[in-house]
Amino acid sequence: MTRSLTILGATGSIGRSTSEVVLAHRDEFRVEAVVGGRDAAALADTAKKLGARFAALADEAGGQALKEALAGTGIDSGAGDAAVIEAAERDADLVLAAISGTAGLRPTHAAMKPGRRLALANKESLVCAGAAFMADARRLRVEIMPVDSEHNALDQALAAGGNKDVEKAIITASGGPFRTWPRERIATASPKEASAHPVWSMGNKINIDSATLMNKGLELIEAHHLFGLEAERLDVLVHPESIVHGLVQWSDGAVTAGLALPDMKVPIANALRHHARLRMDLPRLDLAAIGRLSFERPDEARFPCLTLAKAALRAGGAMPTILNAANEIAVEAYMAGQIGFYAISETVESVCSTFSARKIAAPATVFEALALDEEAREGARRLIPAYTVSTLLSGARKGR
Repeated sequence: MTRSLTILGATGSIGRSTSEVVLAHRDEFRVEAVVGGRDAAALADTAKKLGARFAALADEAGGQALKEALAGTGIDSGAGDAAVIEAAERDADLVLAAISGTAGLRPTHAAMKPGRRLALANKESLVCAGAAFMADARRLRVEIMPVDSEHNALDQALAAGGNKDVEKAIITASGGPFRTWPRERIATASPKEASAHPVWSMGNKINIDSATLMNKGLELIEAHHLFGLEAERLDVLVHPESIVHGLVQWSDGAVTAGLALPDMKVPIANALRHHARLRMDLPRLDLAAIGRLSFERPDEARFPCLTLAKAALRAGGAMPTILNAANEIAVEAYMAGQIGFYAISETVESVCSTFSARKIAAPATVFEALALDEEAREGARRLIPAYTVSTLLSGARKGR
């Protein structure tokens, strides 16, 4: 049966991999709409390759360029927020939600329609507005399939038993580019060094989050909402080979794990055709050739962002929303060369501390989450100028 599909974030790394899966299985999918950010030429090329009916560009200024690039194809187009929401709401059986950052929250939420499947690759939907997002999903009977390799592996592993029998659900981390670096050296790392991920090809923001291990903290928060597991039953292991993506430890001592070569097309294919696997022409996992799989505990002294994210998950309420907002601003400042590496965690910790005294409840709606997100961002922006050149190495001194 052919299923209609919309791809939000079609020109990003997840979107490009999704296109490859779809093109390899043209008889399985009909593409309804594609959404991109600023690159009109790339979005037009994607829309034409996939035979999409509608293309929407988030950047309104690129609307004319997109229209011209699609002239004569019969593909309708639009630009700006309204066009993105229109694409998300168009009739489709399945929506792949891969717009990165908080910018993806509204269109991802708009994509939730009764009985629809949502292949979710936007962290912020669950980190910023997890309780409200999942409540709406239940109300609308939306099936959410995780696309992140870690959550997709857990989703498959959890099929081996019931939630009450789960002792630990564990996601893995490659360890990022600084896994073996001393704290003093990490403190002086440049954005270029931090964005050089050793395994995955991702955007700069996600690469920086991998370097700080904040991405693993955010993934713990996601797992809490996706699988209904408390913070005490969630954990992280560093696994440099990135072969084991998620493990479930059961009450009888057994462990079920999800393994695959590190290729995002594997979890994407699973999310698109859950319960009916697509045959993918990809290299097969050869454990004998790999020879060894290694694991280690994350060093939270060198990577304090993971500690902060765990604390936000335990605190609950609005703290994950605040944590994520502060982190996005701090990472932007780091990538712009305004602050040092450890000022990212210092900024996040300071903003979270400021808001924690208010004991704000979890946002009841996506719009409440976005309002709180902006308030926390403003708090982080006010802190950035305090991190002058003389304080860039403070993280290194603290670690001695």
